[in-house]
Amino acid sequence: MTEETPGFDEKPDVPSGATPDDAEPQAAAPSSEAGAAPAGDANAQIAGLTAQLDQSRKALEERTADLQRLQAEFQNYRRRVERDRITVKEIAIANLLTELLPVLDDIGRAREHGELLGGFKSVAESLETVAAKMGLQQFGKEGEPFDPTIHEALMHSYAPDVTETTCVAILQPGYRFGERTIRPARVAVAEPQPGAQTVKAEGSDEAPAAGDDKESGGPDEG
Repeated sequence: MTEETPGFDEKPDVPSGATPDDAEPQAAAPSSEAGAAPAGDANAQIAGLTAQLDQSRKALEERTADLQRLQAEFQNYRRRVERDRITVKEIAIANLLTELLPVLDDIGRAREHGELLGGFKSVAESLETVAAKMGLQQFGKEGEPFDPTIHEALMHSYAPDVTETTCVAILQPGYRFGERTIRPARVAVAEPQPGAQTVKAEGSDEAPAAGDDKESGGPDEG
């Protein structure tokens, strides 16, 4: 009499009329449902990552705008500092040149009187060269029209040979540094003689009258 070992010869219940292969899809069905759940989790993770990416992109744009604003402010500050530095430098040079003007006036007077000789002449010319290199410019000439913005009239007279207020003598030359006038030219000016233009106009009116008399007298004599 043989003993049967339970569990080895038993087969799963199969409905009547069905083959053993029909049982396999039923066993595979739970695996498809298990795969659907991870797919939904992946979509949620992608959505979360997209939101984080958008947030990071927005933060990056804000930081970039802040950086550009700070860079523009720094550029403006640097330009302002450079402009102020140049202004301070120009003021310092102008003050130094202003202190040298009396020395340059003495040199000019010595040259006019023929006293600029020897070593003094060499030193004076070197000083004038250095002042010119620093930007000092001398102006003021006889015969130029009087301009109250750059000329200072110390003497006044009338002259028949001028048609407008004219600088007839330069008492002290003027000096400018760049666009800045550090001392106006001190001059003697002359204005047109009062009544000269009126007399000239009257004389020009009388000339044709004399001609008219001549022309009108010709036929009478004939």
